[in-house]
Amino acid sequence: MKRLFVYALILLATAHMPVSAQMYQQKMATFLNHLDNYYVEEPNVDSLVEIGIIEILKKLDPHSVYMNADEFKKANEPLEGNFEGVGIQFQIFQDTILVVHVISGGPSQKVGVQDGDRIIFVDTAKVAGVGINNDGVFKKLRGKKGTKVTIQVKRAGEPELLEFHITRDKIPIYAIEAQYMATSDIGYIKLARFSATATEETKAAIDLLKRKGAKKFILDLTGNGGGYLHQANALSDLFLSAGKLVVYSEGRSQPRISLNATADGNFENGDLVIMVDQNTASASEIVSGAVQDWDRGLIVGRRTFGKGLVQKGYTLPDMSVVRLTMAHYYTPSGRNIQRPYEKGSDKYFDDMEERYNSGELFDAGKMKITDSTKYFTNNKRVVYGGGGIIPDIFVGIDTTWNSKYYGKLVRAGVFNQFVLEYVNDNRNTLEQNYPSVEKFIRAFEVDSAFLQTFYDYAKGKKVEPDSAENFSKSIPVIQMQLKGFIAQNLWNTSAYFQVTNPIDPIYKKALAAFSDGSFQQLDATPATPLNPKKKPATKKIKPKQTKKQPISK
Repeated sequence: MKRLFVYALILLATAHMPVSAQMYQQKMATFLNHLDNYYVEEPNVDSLVEIGIIEILKKLDPHSVYMNADEFKKANEPLEGNFEGVGIQFQIFQDTILVVHVISGGPSQKVGVQDGDRIIFVDTAKVAGVGINNDGVFKKLRGKKGTKVTIQVKRAGEPELLEFHITRDKIPIYAIEAQYMATSDIGYIKLARFSATATEETKAAIDLLKRKGAKKFILDLTGNGGGYLHQANALSDLFLSAGKLVVYSEGRSQPRISLNATADGNFENGDLVIMVDQNTASASEIVSGAVQDWDRGLIVGRRTFGKGLVQKGYTLPDMSVVRLTMAHYYTPSGRNIQRPYEKGSDKYFDDMEERYNSGELFDAGKMKITDSTKYFTNNKRVVYGGGGIIPDIFVGIDTTWNSKYYGKLVRAGVFNQFVLEYVNDNRNTLEQNYPSVEKFIRAFEVDSAFLQTFYDYAKGKKVEPDSAENFSKSIPVIQMQLKGFIAQNLWNTSAYFQVTNPIDPIYKKALAAFSDGSFQQLDATPATPLNPKKKPATKKIKPKQTKKQPISK
């Protein structure tokens, strides 16, 4: 009866379709009917239909996906509520579990898992190239607080698989991971995801830091893989004056939809810096693109991911969901920042490793930019489309402090284990001596004696430097990580970033930008207000509809 219902639905759906579409759907319904009635063995038609949908979507674009009802619910949890697990957001591409975002303060972040890692083994089971689905990932990685799991990952630039031992925990979901006064007049906000409360949390953080004296702001979107499109629009509205275009979308079957700022912003004036990197994607790119195109602030860091497609979820009769790419989105200047995917998902998601190997993540001169993707901001500054938001100020990855020993410490989770024991043994003394984060930052010192205690602890966990390696270059970052994790355990994740950000090259450049004259590049004779519908005399480029590619959040 269920199968007959499926066939009936297919045939009923053809009634209002073009003749060609009717023919294809009738063809599929007839095929399934013949398969069900005449195949030599009893087929699982439901499973075959699901496989068919998945295989079709693979031929379209990397962001159109199928999820059963349970998978869809679990996939939205990081944007809606709390859960217990390892603390990552992931996607499956070409039979590989790709870590899209590591939730700050969660179990995976504590042991050193990073955005962009590809999970190859979970415990002893291989999960790459075996046809695992979202539900299979949830079953292997979700679990009750306190239970343990071991994963092995492939990381760009690392020749061998990296192993991490993770203790599952309750994962609180907040959009903002950190907020504090970076200086007496500069407020810092780290936004981790565009969840349902992203704008509400950011607006409250701006108001709070204003009361503490903030007149300028850093919005940290590094590692932010996106979320809800409407939140990207609402958050951009905090910084843009009423009426300014934030983003517009357009697709083959979707007419142009424009989203504009309102009068609800609480930081429409004052210097603004947005921090980005290669893992800044989707909704984060909408905000960055709008701010850049209106010359509202400076974008500092590395070229962003490049996701300019918009998906919409369509519920199927069995409550499964197809998230189908249905439009491109464009920044106010008319840019579509979607990077090419015509060569397939493998090539598409290997782009991060390609950027690393090409040297782009270290040297801005290695970026591949074509004049055909040139556009102009409101003040006639040149910006580019075709593959992410290119920052106004480039900051390369700093690997000068890296060593094999430091990598071993991170992968083995030694930092977190040591700090947990240290804080538990000394909590009363620490709280008495350091009643505030500010005093802790000023007065707490990870000296040579403390370091030696840490090295001895690591040795007890069988983590030692190679005999020939001089890891002294890693000592400053080891000291900072220890101090940061102690602060996190005594207070919160915000305290961790307050301690560790000063060694982050992007953060350092963002701070410097407020006083080194960098904002002067935003000043120019005002151009005709941005309006991609028209072709101004300044030769501002009208958005091209060359391949009618899709849009995403």
